[in-house]
Amino acid sequence: MLDYAALQQAILSLTEGEDDAVALMATVACEVHHADSRFDWTGFYRVVEPELMKIGPYQGGHGCLVIPFSRGVCGAAARTGEVQLVPDVDAFAGHIACASSTRSELVLPVFNGQGDLIAVFDIDSDQPDAFTDEDATKMAEILASVFGRL
Repeated sequence: MLDYAALQQAILSLTEGEDDAVALMATVACEVHHADSRFDWTGFYRVVEPELMKIGPYQGGHGCLVIPFSRGVCGAAARTGEVQLVPDVDAFAGHIACASSTRSELVLPVFNGQGDLIAVFDIDSDQPDAFTDEDATKMAEILASVFGRL
């Protein structure tokens, strides 16, 4: 299992004093992507206007460029403000196949310090049922510690 305490410490050390959201997203995406072999694609979709996200910093193959809140796992996380833990993307109604290799997905809403949704953080795996509730909880803690400062 991933050492989330070490990952969080590394991310906090690298982002200390930074207040640019895109710079923070780039650092988080890179560190998380390289922290665990389960993570095939890691990246952010930034809220750019009401009900619409565009791709932000990511690691891995190409991602979708635009995702409306009304579509896919990322859209569901943005629309509901809740973590989406999907063990089988083929069983998720309305899943957007940005990459045909994706088998499971963990998507977390990202809020700034005022509680505004600024993005979603999408972690894809080429393995089915790759994510646990602990992954969701620990990743949410990391995101809150970084983006809650904005």
